[in-house]
Amino acid sequence: MAETKSTTLTVRVHPAVKEGLRVAAEKERRSLANMIEVMIRDYCERNGVAVKNPGSAG
Repeated sequence: MAETKSTTLTVRVHPAVKEGLRVAAEKERRSLANMIEVMIRDYCERNGVAVKNPGSAG
C-alpha cells in the first residue's frame, strides 16, 4: 500500500513559545516538526480525538 505524503502546516507563534518548543525538541533529540506532531498526537490521545497512526490499515 502506498504511504500518504505528509502535508504542510504553517502557524505563527510567539518567539518564547518557539524557543520552548526548540528546547523540548532538543531534549528529546527530535526535529521541531516531529516534536509538534508528537505533542499534537499526545493531546489528541488524552482528549479522545482519534488520529490514525502512520502505516496503519484503514
